[in-house]
Amino acid sequence: MSCRNTSTRSHPAIFLLVGIPELQEAQFWIAFPFCIMKIGFHVCLIQMFFVHTFSSVESGILMAMALDRYVAICCPLRHSSILSVQAIVTMGSLVLARGVLLVSPFSLLARRLPFCQRCLISHSYCEHMAVVKLVCGDSTVSVIYGLFVAFMVVGIDLFIISVSYAMILLAVLRLPSTDTRLKAFRTCASHLCVILAFYIAALFTFLTHRFGHNVPHHVHILVANLYLLVPPMLNPIVYGVQTKQIWERVLRNFQQKGI
Repeated sequence: MSCRNTSTRSHPAIFLLVGIPELQEAQFWIAFPFCIMKIGFHVCLIQMFFVHTFSSVESGILMAMALDRYVAICCPLRHSSILSVQAIVTMGSLVLARGVLLVSPFSLLARRLPFCQRCLISHSYCEHMAVVKLVCGDSTVSVIYGLFVAFMVVGIDLFIISVSYAMILLAVLRLPSTDTRLKAFRTCASHLCVILAFYIAALFTFLTHRFGHNVPHHVHILVANLYLLVPPMLNPIVYGVQTKQIWERVLRNFQQKGI
């Protein structure tokens, strides 16, 4: 299918999302979860905005949860006063505003760039760098801004998470009772699992786009999809394991079925 421009700015009418290259034999089955399709230019930019905004918000939420764990363990008597409802609402609003303000230029900058009939995206969704690679003009500003956003979101959030857990570790090691230490570690275990699932895939996706030229393309795209899908799917399981009421309900259901 040929790509046709719809404006004097050399915008293609559509982008073709080819899914996962080098896995043609499995494309029929991969199409179901990853929804391979054709997608309009402006719809692609909207999808790019929401995908990266929600990723930024998720990173901010993980950072806020790390602060919550720090206050709960290091300042337990002041937890409700420090993390009041107003403080939580303010923090959530700032995280959302940060995502919207930082990610919006992705789509605005891409809309101004020439694509010169290039519309075949070797990806299963409109990822920022996958779209920018189709530009036939100078995309330096978009690339540099992408690095800036990655530093402002992932870099800062990971720094705050690392400092929070370093303080938590020092506080836990000072606890006199072994049982109390184990209880504190169990409180943080589920959150750490979600952090690892999110940031390992996120950093792999970010770094391979810019420096991982030897990484097979299908591996890169599979990890990018897992980065979007796996953490939200794992959240209910990871946090549910720590909830006594959920375990009791699951066991009751098994007992009723005679398993």
